[in-house]
Amino acid sequence: MEVFNSSSRNRETYHIAVQSSLLWETALGIAAITNTALRDTLEKPMNEWEAIRKSMSQGMKQHLDTVQQHNTWKALLELLHQSHLLTLADFTHYIQQLTEEDLKFNCLPFMGKKKTGARMAAARGDLAAVKDLQELTAGHAFLTDYIEYIATADPAWLKKHLIEVMTGWYEQVIAPEADHLEAILSRDHQSKAVAKEKMHPEELVSWATGGIEYTPEPSVSRVLLIPHLTYRPWNVEADLEDTKVFYYPVANESMNPEDPYMPDQFLVQKCKALGDENRLRILKILGEKERTLKELTTLLSMRKSTVHHHVKQLKAARFVKQNGAIYQVASHQLASLGHELQGYAGGHYE
Repeated sequence: MEVFNSSSRNRETYHIAVQSSLLWETALGIAAITNTALRDTLEKPMNEWEAIRKSMSQGMKQHLDTVQQHNTWKALLELLHQSHLLTLADFTHYIQQLTEEDLKFNCLPFMGKKKTGARMAAARGDLAAVKDLQELTAGHAFLTDYIEYIATADPAWLKKHLIEVMTGWYEQVIAPEADHLEAILSRDHQSKAVAKEKMHPEELVSWATGGIEYTPEPSVSRVLLIPHLTYRPWNVEADLEDTKVFYYPVANESMNPEDPYMPDQFLVQKCKALGDENRLRILKILGEKERTLKELTTLLSMRKSTVHHHVKQLKAARFVKQNGAIYQVASHQLASLGHELQGYAGGHYE
């Protein structure tokens, strides 16, 4: 998603906040089951998703169809960010007391402070304002259609839909294992909160998300990290006023407290990537200067397909990044590896 900045000043960095809640897990579960393009890439097996859907009531299935057609999971996430909601009852009460205009305004995506007026007008049903916001999201996978749907939907129906789909998923999928899920999310939340005190913000974002490089933006002073299980292994990104949100996959060790020696999946991937002489040579070569695949092949005197395989492994571990035909070392990833190893082997950060 795009962030439209209204300032030309660069920030030195941002500060980190960490939150966790079963309500986030509920909304992301609804997003996951209705995202048919990604569902087969999620850690939860396809047959489990299918079993969940089959077990739903006809009314709930209809609500999920609406989510799939109009991406109203986005509205659930947007609304959860508007107030400190701890329970399903909190969420329901919050939705019910919103005015029609506030409901739609809060569901519409943040487009930058300069577009607040257009967002408010679109919430009132101003079609010119709706078109204005749509032009800003042209080419996005779903936001253009989502904006029109939210702006033109019947407010009473929208409230009913959001409350019932959230309630249905929470009661059937989340509640039966609420204690287990809450414990996992809390452990991961605590792990990131501890790391926050020792790691640089950009380093922490990269560590939590498995390698996302998020550099400071002029309009963003805060990054919000929210752990989830449902969408593993994917990160989900969102933009709020003054805030960048990363819903990130919980670490392996948070899911397996009975095994105190369980390493994080990203750490394992990185160590495996470094466990090869040729991949280490590639890192050293790229550390001297960025190179093309052809240049790497020549310097290593190896087949192009073999070099490409090694580079692919390094990219997957986020040690190498690609800009067109050029490969570069992701220096901050190498630098953060020491902290990750200390956090795992030593139990602390220095």
